[in-house]
Order: sequence, then C-alpha cells, then structure tokens
Amino acid sequence: MGGLGTALNPLRVAIVGSGPSGFYAAEALLQAPIVAEVDVLERLPVPYGLVRFGVAPDHPKLKSVIQVFEQVAAHDRFRFFGHVALGRDVSATELAAHYHAVIVATGASADRKLGIPGEHLAGVHAASRRRARMSRSPIHCERW
Repeated sequence: MGGLGTALNPLRVAIVGSGPSGFYAAEALLQAPIVAEVDVLERLPVPYGLVRFGVAPDHPKLKSVIQVFEQVAAHDRFRFFGHVALGRDVSATELAAHYHAVIVATGASADRKLGIPGEHLAGVHAASRRRARMSRSPIHCERW
C-alpha cells in the first residue's frame, strides 16, 4: 500500500457542515497535491448552509457562490450525506474511527447574549430570527 494521500491510500476526511467553510475546506482538500476523499455531512437534507438560508433572496449575486460549490460537489472524490447530524446520527468517536481527519465546519446553533445595554428590551431580537423568516430556514421554522 502506498503512503497516506496516494491513489492506493487516499486521505479520508469527513467535514461536518456544508456551508461556505465546509465547502471551501473540501475544495482545498480536493485541489491539494495529495489524493483525498471528502465526505460532507449536513444536518439538513440540502447543502450550502448560510448561502442557502442566510443570504436574503434579494441578494442573488452573493448566492452565486453556489455555482462554485456545485463544481466541488461534482468531484469524483466528493460525497454529500444530508440529514445527518453530529451527536444525533453519528458520534465524533465513530467519525474518528472511519476517517483520517474530521473537520467541524458548523455555524452557531443558537443565538447568544452579547451583554450590552438594552438587549433585553421589548422589540430587540437576534438577526437569526429575521434571517430565518426571510430565507425559510427549516431549522428555525418553529419561529415563523
């Protein structure tokens, strides 16, 4: 068997999260001077994370990066597994047992208090709530 990162022994990498950071990591691995096989796991059934659900519909130019991500996803050493959540469907220990490396490229799963004056007042809301409504994010659909 050849050394790690060769055609006979490719570097196997799992990327948890299919937003921009996950896809840019996949792209870098697939363009590296080694042979890497990349599996992307996403808790939603569809890829692209914030590009799909975080960019307002009236900003199509920003969403055009999806075309780059589609090219990455078309690579023969790339696989996408949707509706798979770390901690729900697969554990970090299981991933570590099957991959040479695991990259966690997830965003924040909940809003966070900033500790600034007035954030507790009526009418003050986190941006994620408005973003979820505008983009129809399935993660935050209970807030609609």
